[in-house]
Amino acid sequence: MIKFLPKFLIVAALCTIHYSQIAHAQSHTHDAEATPYAGLQSRTIKSLSETDLEELRRGGGWGFALPAELNGKPGPAHLLELQDELGLSQDQVEKIETIYSEMREQAIVVGERFIESEAALSEAFANDQLDITKLNKLVEASEAARAELRLVHLSRHLQTTPLLSADQIQQYSILRGYANAPCSNVPEGHDPAMWKKHNGCS
Repeated sequence: MIKFLPKFLIVAALCTIHYSQIAHAQSHTHDAEATPYAGLQSRTIKSLSETDLEELRRGGGWGFALPAELNGKPGPAHLLELQDELGLSQDQVEKIETIYSEMREQAIVVGERFIESEAALSEAFANDQLDITKLNKLVEASEAARAELRLVHLSRHLQTTPLLSADQIQQYSILRGYANAPCSNVPEGHDPAMWKKHNGCS
């Protein structure tokens, strides 16, 4: 004859298994959260990845211009990439190319200075003779280069925006995925035919 276990023993066993599984999952999650920098110790410059170095050395934006880019102030690099879609005139293209060329030239120089300052900071921590006075100077040098580099990129967005029409800026936002396309998204309460006509939709 089969004997059944009392219900409270079954419940206790199930609870033990359940909480054991939770503890196991939490342990793995904790391990992942506790070691987010594992492997980065092999970097030459601890604060910069190879991708970061490549971006800085080619004069790339490195995310510095997001306050301008995401507030409707296009930058020269992406404007040149989208010149056909935006219908930029030859005069606009030439002016934007000049702005981009100057920006890239300056960004490469300042970017290299930023890389060198981060390398010095990383090297200083690898030694045992770093004091707070030297640390303060190293951090100031790095942040000064970083601030200058950010200004190089952001200032060019101020220069390019006046060269564009309102329609080109709107189209840029759509092409970059920052705004909805007016032709495919008719606002509620508007006559679709009239809306498309006013927005130049085909």
